[in-house]
Parts: sequence; C-alpha cells; structure tokens
Amino acid sequence: MPNQQKKIIFCTAGVLSFVCALGVVTALGTPLWIKATILCKTGALLVNASGQELDKFTGEMQYGLFHGQGVRQCGLGARPFRFSFFPDLLKAIPVSIHVNVILFSTILTVVTMAGTALFMYNAFGKPFETLHGPLGLYLLSFISGSCGCLVMILFASEVKIHHLSEKIANYAEGTYAYRTQQESYTTSFWVVFTCCLVHFLNGLLIRLAGFQFPFAKSKDTGTTNVAADLMY
Repeated sequence: MPNQQKKIIFCTAGVLSFVCALGVVTALGTPLWIKATILCKTGALLVNASGQELDKFTGEMQYGLFHGQGVRQCGLGARPFRFSFFPDLLKAIPVSIHVNVILFSTILTVVTMAGTALFMYNAFGKPFETLHGPLGLYLLSFISGSCGCLVMILFASEVKIHHLSEKIANYAEGTYAYRTQQESYTTSFWVVFTCCLVHFLNGLLIRLAGFQFPFAKSKDTGTTNVAADLMY
C-alpha cells in the first residue's frame, strides 16, 4: 500500500483514538451511566396501591461512577436527594468492583492516549519494527478494547448482580424500603461501548494498512522455518 494511504489510515485511527479518550474522560465525571426507577414497597403495600396509584410511590435516580441524584416518593410527595459514592456509600456498595471499574476506565484512557500518539508517530515518523511499529499498535488497541470490555462487564455485574440501584435507594432509609422497577444504561456507558468497537476497528485499520496480525505473522514465520528445515 502506498505511504500516503497508510498515513491517511493511521491518522484516521489516531483521531478516533483521541476522540475515544476524550469521551471516556467525560464519561468518568458525569452521572450518566444508569437511570433507574425505584418503587417504595413499604408505602405501596400499606395502601395496597395498584395501577396509576403506584405513581405516587415511584421515584427515579440517575448516577455515574462518583455521584448521582434522584427523587424518592412514598405517598407523601417527592423527596429529592443527592449522593456521592466516596465516602457516603462505601459501606453500602461492593467497593472492590466499583474501584476496579474506575481503575480500568483510567487505564483505558491512558492507553488510548498512548495509542493516539503511536498512530500519529507511525503516520508521520519513522517507526521501528518493534513496539513503536505495527506490533505496538496492535498491542495498545487490544489492551484498550479489553479494558473497555472489563469496564462494561464489571459495571453491569455491579448493577444487575449486586443490585446497586436498590442499595443506593435504601441507603440511610430507616422507615421505607425501596426496590428497583426498571434500569437502563445511559450515555456514558454507551460511550465506553463505542470506544471498544473503535479499538477493534483500529485493529482492522492496521491490517488494512498492510500489516499482518501478530499471530498470523508468527505462523507464517514458523511455516518458513519448517520448510527451511525440511530442505536441509
């Protein structure tokens, strides 16, 4: 492939990586990961509410990795509330999983920025056939995509398996008990999902630029060595 086309491909991949890094940084600081609807079980059971009557006992919340806000309703009007995971909810949430989500999100951002620099270096510099070249691009794209997948898996397990929304809704509530009615992933979660797709797309762009996948190259080299051995 001509050098000009390779430059265009690497520049495109570099720009995509840079946009992903900015997206993940923004996602980290925004309370737009989950939107949930919560029902006040205590109040609904006391008055045997059903149908539209349940609206008086239905609140909602929206949160991210560091903070969030919502409205509780238990038949006596709306009660807005705000919360922070650190330090308010440390005793209520699965801390190890939550910290790992933040950690892998940070690693995703750092590695993606490194990938951006490496793509641009390969487009305009003189890359070596080591980690500065295609091997490094494949490696960073793989690490970034894997970190993004881990972020989504860990956060989804925290929400669905450990019932994160219910724990938040019931935190510091001595009288009323709440349960989650509905949950949906919102903007920030899908930003991370999109970044995962972009990193795997970048791997295809590297292949499109004419560079073999590392395992494919190793296989070809191995075949050549076997053929040479047979000749001797």
